[in-house]
Amino acid sequence: MENVVPVILSGGSGSRLWPKSRKAYPKQLHRLYGDATMLQHTVKRVDHLGAPIVVCNNDQRFMVADQLQETCGDASQIILEPIGRNTAPAIAVAAMRAIQQVGNNAIIVILAADHLIKDMPGFRATLDIAIKKATEGKLVTFGVVPTHPETGYGYIKAAEPLAGNTQGATVAEFVEKPNLETAQKYLAEGSYTWNSGMFVFPAKTLLEELTRLNAELVKQSQISLDKSEQDLDFIRLNEQAFAQCQDISIDNALMEHTNKAWVVPLNAGWSDLGSWQSLWESSDKDEQGNVVVGDAYMRNCTNSLIHSDGRLVAAIGLDDVVIIDSDDALLVVNKNKTQDVKHVVDWLKANNRSESQHHREVHRPWGSYDSIDSGERYDVKSLKVKPGASLSLQMHHHRAEHWVVVRGTAQVERGDEKFLVTENESVYIPLGEPHRLTNPGKVPLYLVEVRSGEYLGEDDIVRL
Repeated sequence: MENVVPVILSGGSGSRLWPKSRKAYPKQLHRLYGDATMLQHTVKRVDHLGAPIVVCNNDQRFMVADQLQETCGDASQIILEPIGRNTAPAIAVAAMRAIQQVGNNAIIVILAADHLIKDMPGFRATLDIAIKKATEGKLVTFGVVPTHPETGYGYIKAAEPLAGNTQGATVAEFVEKPNLETAQKYLAEGSYTWNSGMFVFPAKTLLEELTRLNAELVKQSQISLDKSEQDLDFIRLNEQAFAQCQDISIDNALMEHTNKAWVVPLNAGWSDLGSWQSLWESSDKDEQGNVVVGDAYMRNCTNSLIHSDGRLVAAIGLDDVVIIDSDDALLVVNKNKTQDVKHVVDWLKANNRSESQHHREVHRPWGSYDSIDSGERYDVKSLKVKPGASLSLQMHHHRAEHWVVVRGTAQVERGDEKFLVTENESVYIPLGEPHRLTNPGKVPLYLVEVRSGEYLGEDDIVRL
């Protein structure tokens, strides 16, 4: 399968999984099940096909790169979208890149980075069928065999019943999310599957059909790739051209209008993990139907989910309740109402609250920092600096800084000085003094930073 290229779409904010998932740190970059993030699980799902092309936005590029480095080394390619334009332009660019990489017979496997698939052998067996159909010129989508009358998914109607049919059928139509009565009819009819948003396309055929249906989208996608720039490990698409692409999904742009659409039934424990309830449904439970992640005590609780990032959570006498405790926010919600979490995010945005965008821990190219405490004229943060990484040479007009090294060795530039600071040592950076912090070692550097002054905002920085 040397001509098969995995493509992973890692966009979206996953607002229904707040407070864990936020715009700057969405659900695909979190460990929600198992010992890997959802992005890493997706990469492993297709690692037999080789390193993937990953499409993501600029703000998450370093987190994505770090997670790919842990999973597949330096072999992956990361394409940066300068602006969100839904799935059709992203897939078009990925198809063009795959053709550049392996030639006109390229087959691309399109996966979302935030899906759960529990049955790996079952998925790969279905994937093999989909790849075979793609080599025959079909534009293949995976239709998840429904287990119940779901109203939260769109559906795909096959041209014939799919019971006992592993090879799939021609797509008759795509239908929007139904009401309960209609979903029950779909389930009984036998020709309907859930729309998974996963595909296998012959790249050349995809672009030919997309050109027939939306030539301008293909043209601007090609220009955005042709004028892209290589930045470290990233391919930066040209913003001016990509912004000219229509904001449209691949279903609306292509699959609903082509006569080459083919659906292969998938029965492999799939979930889009679109809510905390769906995570509970997909997780292993104890005898009382509870799911616990993190430090928790439960007594006389049933059918509930507790997910804690750090501190102890104690729950007594609860049924059908979800408790999500993060570093700066706590969510308590009835398990059957978890779709409504998006209203919390809407309220946070309307009130300009940072909790809709960021966690207390903020990731940067050089590592991350966590806000520990703050008050009048002081702010305390813990910093983690990656091996070999360096913060910019900078100064501050309104604050001084004290650094205490907790683990590792720091190289400090302060004015005309350059010196090492080791564990349990500290250094003072006066207000207005140019300075730079570097980790010269091979292990992460941990330190505590205490800021003091009349203004402590992140925008009090002059990069030199």
